[in-house]
Amino acid sequence: MTDFTEFHDELRSLARGLLAKSAGEPVSWKTVTEAGWPGLAAPPEFDGAGAGFAEVAVLLGEAGRAAAVTALPTVLALSVPALAAATADDLRDNIFRETVTGRTLPVLVLDAGEADNAFALDDSPAGPVVTGSADFVLDAPAADLLLVPIPAREELVAVVPDAAGLTITPTPLVDATRSAARVSADRVAAHAVWHFPDQDALRARAAVAVACDSLGSAEAMLAATVAYVRVREQFGRPVGSFQAVKHACADMLVQVTVAGHLVGAAVRAIDEGSADSAIAASRAKSYATSAAVRVAGAALQLHGGFGYTWDSGIHVHLKRATLNRALYGSPAAHRKKLAARYH
Repeated sequence: MTDFTEFHDELRSLARGLLAKSAGEPVSWKTVTEAGWPGLAAPPEFDGAGAGFAEVAVLLGEAGRAAAVTALPTVLALSVPALAAATADDLRDNIFRETVTGRTLPVLVLDAGEADNAFALDDSPAGPVVTGSADFVLDAPAADLLLVPIPAREELVAVVPDAAGLTITPTPLVDATRSAARVSADRVAAHAVWHFPDQDALRARAAVAVACDSLGSAEAMLAATVAYVRVREQFGRPVGSFQAVKHACADMLVQVTVAGHLVGAAVRAIDEGSADSAIAASRAKSYATSAAVRVAGAALQLHGGFGYTWDSGIHVHLKRATLNRALYGSPAAHRKKLAARYH
């Protein structure tokens, strides 16, 4: 991975400032587009910046830090790479340009639970039709276009949300910063069909994207907690001066630091196309998402009674971190994959 430290710092600073302004409200797609983020990893021929996954990871982390309400992570981590990998034609190129300019918000239909997608593409007198379902698809309710992978045929199918036979059923979530839905297709006409090889990499990329989000959230909770215990006083002294509080904050720091190393290694593996990227993804996903839940829980306790109030905002990160832990494979499922290497 090329070292673009200065660029990453500038990107991080811009994203942190812009996302902080949303204050828990949905980030408008116009704002995201004007910042140029949907096209960050798109090729220059589509007016994109041509950046790699390392740059995308910066935005993913900042989205987690701000607990941002936006479909940007899904578009950056999955939709744009899927379009880039699909066989080029005029329609794909046009969709790619519209994605970069913000006129189209495509969502890859990838089940975020433990199950794999169960879609099939069949021929009919009227053209190709899609049948199948995915139970938990992030940001499906916000999509202008759905991209459905068909692993058995190594194809990617574009489907418009209002197509006959397509049902998008929103899923109620405790995490109010996210949206998800069940996507069901009953012989839905394909808007386009492209050759789409190497689909196995999608889940690893999705897992690392969630790990980046969790790392950003954990960093935010650590920073907020340290700032709070420095000013909150008990018995005439800051609570941060008590040994037990110091130990708790130090434990949070250790977990965030370890998560940062594992997530960084996974990002590099994907950015460089390493053969071990799936292994690195499982390491990062299993540890970082679990650590984020523990760090948010510790933050809740160390904020005392204030931590349990709505104004503290800790509940937002705790709910988001808890959902992250379950997305694209639980920590137990990823540890099982890692353990299988040694059998």
